[in-house]
Amino acid sequence: MEKKIIKVNVEWAEKNFCASVDEQVPGAVVVTDKTLEGLKQAVREAVEFHVEGMLADGDEVPAWLAEGNYDFEWVLGVSALLRNCGQFVSLAAIARASGINEQQLSHYANGLKHPRPVQRQRIVDGLHRIGQSLISVE
Repeated sequence: MEKKIIKVNVEWAEKNFCASVDEQVPGAVVVTDKTLEGLKQAVREAVEFHVEGMLADGDEVPAWLAEGNYDFEWVLGVSALLRNCGQFVSLAAIARASGINEQQLSHYANGLKHPRPVQRQRIVDGLHRIGQSLISVE
């Protein structure tokens, strides 16, 4: 049987990454952590704990969820994306690669403003350009 995909929305809030699990999982699962990797691990553990609790309470749980037949799809909001990439590349470099003003990127990274989908794609494309140039180094 093919694994189901659980969509996890990740944002940046104050000084933490925060995640919420989409409606494929009944109930609410929300997690925060200082790092993206820590957040991913915490989400995995929280979903397992939530499912165990639902089963113990006699709640109806889809078979694929009860059997652990799922993977996660991590959907990063722009603030989380920029904060995570900040450990590898500066906002100035992302600004040069994306053509978006560095101050505007700072507003996005801090959650003060939210970009339109076109702007988000420019940021992602800029990050891809940076990554491709780093991969080409020999």
